[in-house]
Amino acid sequence: MKTSFVVAAWLITQAAWAVSPADQNEYAHAQTRVDIGGGRKMNLYCMGSGSPTVVFESGTGSAGWDWLLVQPVIAQKTRACSYDRAGLGFSDASGRLGTSANAVDDLHRLLTAADVKPPYVLVGHSYGGMTVQLYTYTHPQEVVGLVSVDGGHEDEPARLDRITGGIYSKLMAQYLGVSKRCAAGAAHDMSPGTDAYKECVGEPPPVFKGPVAHAYQSMKMSAVYWQATLSEEESEMVSATQLRNARKSFGALPLIYLTRGVSPYLVAGKPQSPLNKAAEQDVKAMHDEITALSTRGSNRVVAGAGHYIHMEKPKAVIDATLDVLAQARGTPRAP
Repeated sequence: MKTSFVVAAWLITQAAWAVSPADQNEYAHAQTRVDIGGGRKMNLYCMGSGSPTVVFESGTGSAGWDWLLVQPVIAQKTRACSYDRAGLGFSDASGRLGTSANAVDDLHRLLTAADVKPPYVLVGHSYGGMTVQLYTYTHPQEVVGLVSVDGGHEDEPARLDRITGGIYSKLMAQYLGVSKRCAAGAAHDMSPGTDAYKECVGEPPPVFKGPVAHAYQSMKMSAVYWQATLSEEESEMVSATQLRNARKSFGALPLIYLTRGVSPYLVAGKPQSPLNKAAEQDVKAMHDEITALSTRGSNRVVAGAGHYIHMEKPKAVIDATLDVLAQARGTPRAP
């Protein structure tokens, strides 16, 4: 369930393929800032044409640019939209808790205000994988397919704590502590050279180039960003309860889960421990349980990919999205 694997993102050494810096530039600034009500604006970036529209949902503390290796390829086949949640990227802060239910409400308002009509295929990473499931339960008539990119499970903390003897919760508390320090640092001084900058900003993921890399670092120096990220992290149990309360069958909805093949908790240079192996096996089991809720669900383990599959192995996400899109359209996918 935890999605703030910021350190893991920094350790990504290369993508399976990458777009050029020029192709990334459009993600480095606001595209369409849509008023979703009360003067609050959210950033939306759509490209391509066709139906269903594919909508991308990022993980905790992440903006729409996370999809820059995937969205342009999908846009060659249909309309594809990414966006920034409240307080992230180029979207205004919301003034309310960063829960999945509030994210669902914001996204529905955004798509409605921008006249991006359903049906949708929703693609969500990590926390975003939980949010797109809740969106589907909340607006079932709008969603015709789901792709979860190493998405979280509402019971993941409790289940992994049982396996690890509470180590999982201790690790998540450490991540939360970092976010709290970063929120405090951003409110005071996050300028280059400070301890806060070194801990909280650092280097962008290697797949981000030029202006996108600069925009990413600028965002992470922002107090608004850290407040939004901290709110999402502190609300994770609430978000989990919201999804748990909504949980039911997906019927025959096309659904593909992508599960990491490499644990984000491995210690560099050391073999995988039996405890880590057991925890990763249960993560896969949780993903299997969710895909079993659809008669057209499947779980694909992406060999060699960690938590950030869309950056490390983007072709796996592209293929899964195109497969779900083809199922939603009721037509065989062209090779």
